[in-house]
Amino acid sequence: MYDDEGNEYLDFLAGAGTLNYGHNHPAFKTLLLDYINSDGITHGLDMHTKAKREFLEAFNEKILKPRELSYVVQFTGPTGSNAVEAALKLARNVTGRENIIAFTNGFHGVSLGSLAATGNSHHRGAAGVSLNGTSRMPFDGYLGEDVDTTAYLDKVLSDSSSGIDLPAAVIVETVQGEGGINAASFEWLRNLEAVCKKHEVLLIVDDIQAGCGRTGTYFSFEEAGIKPDIVTMSKSLGGYGLPFAVVLFSPEIDQWKPGEHNGTFRGNNFAFVTAKAAIDHFWSDNHFSQEIKRKGEYIAMRLNAIVEKNGEGNFTTRGRGMFQGINCVDGELAGKITRRAFQNGLIIETSGADDQVIKFLCPLIISDVNLKKGIDIVEEAISYVCAKEEAMPEENDYFDDVHIDSE
Repeated sequence: MYDDEGNEYLDFLAGAGTLNYGHNHPAFKTLLLDYINSDGITHGLDMHTKAKREFLEAFNEKILKPRELSYVVQFTGPTGSNAVEAALKLARNVTGRENIIAFTNGFHGVSLGSLAATGNSHHRGAAGVSLNGTSRMPFDGYLGEDVDTTAYLDKVLSDSSSGIDLPAAVIVETVQGEGGINAASFEWLRNLEAVCKKHEVLLIVDDIQAGCGRTGTYFSFEEAGIKPDIVTMSKSLGGYGLPFAVVLFSPEIDQWKPGEHNGTFRGNNFAFVTAKAAIDHFWSDNHFSQEIKRKGEYIAMRLNAIVEKNGEGNFTTRGRGMFQGINCVDGELAGKITRRAFQNGLIIETSGADDQVIKFLCPLIISDVNLKKGIDIVEEAISYVCAKEEAMPEENDYFDDVHIDSE
C-alpha cells in the first residue's frame, strides 16, 4: 500500500481478515470489470441471478462436496454480525430455547444479538441496554492448560441446579481473532461437539475471520474432524474485499419461514463474481492449502525465535496457520511495537482484551520475500522498544515524533 507521498507499506492487517487474497487481485478484477461492462445485475435482492447460480455451483462442487458437507446456504445481510444474528435466530427458532452459550474472549459482532455473545467489555459497554439471552463459559485454556473446560460445560448442562438454562446453541470461534488469537485445540473442539450432541444443543462455528483458508484449510474446523450444525462466514468470502456473508446449516434445521430473516442486501452480485473467482483460482485443488500451511510453519518458527531471543515470559506465541500472534502481556508495550513497525513501513494491529497481542494477519498469497520482510520489521521493532524500555523505563515519549499523516 502507498500513502499520498508515495511511501510504501506492507499490509499485515488485510482488512481485519477480509483480504486473504490480497488487494485488488488481478484475476478477480478482470472478471469483475467484465461483469460490470456486460451490464450484469448489480442488485437483485434475494432473487436468482446468473452470478449467484455460478457462485453456488462452485461453492458446492469445490468446497462443500469434497469435504462431505451438505449445508444449506443462506444469504444474509453482507456483514459477519448479521450472519451471526441469523444463526442465533435460527437456532432459537429450531429448538424453542432462548439461551446461547458463548465463550470468554469471544467476538461475534456489535449488533445487539451478536454483541450479547461477545465478551469484550469495551464493545458491550456501547450497547446502552442490557444484553440478554447468553451465558458465558471459559474458552479452551482460560483456566489453565490442564483444565478441560468442556467438562465444566457438560457439568453445568447436566445439573438442573447449575443456574444455566439448557441452550439453543453453543457459538465458538476455533481461533479467537479479536479476543487475542486464542486457538482451541482439536481435542477441545471434538469434546465440545460431543457435549453439544449429548445435550441436543446446536453447535455454531463462527468462521468469519478464521475461515477462507486463514488457518490452513478452507474451514478452520476441518482438521479437528468436526461438523458444526451451523457455520457463519463473511470477510474474505467475497474474495475482493466486497461485503458478503452467508450462514451454512444442516438441511434438517432449514426451518425458516419466508421473510423471517430478510434484508435489502441479501447477496451481493459483484461479490458473487469475485467469490467464485477465488474458489476457482485457489480452491480447485490442495496446492493453496499446502502453501498456507508452509508459510504458517515459517511464521511459527520466526515468532518462536523472536520470543526466545527477547525472553520467554515477557512474550509468548499463539495461533495456528497464518493466524498467529505474539502476546506482549502489556497493551502499552504492544502499541509501542506496532507504532515502531508502522514507522518502518508495516501496517499491523493488536488484539486481545487489553490490546496486548500483536496480530499477524497478512494476505495468504504474500510472497516469501515480503513475509520475511514484514516479520523482520516486527523483530526489529520489538528489539528497539525493549532496549528503550530497559534504558528508560519511565520514559514514554520517544514516539512523540510519529505522525500517521507523514507530516
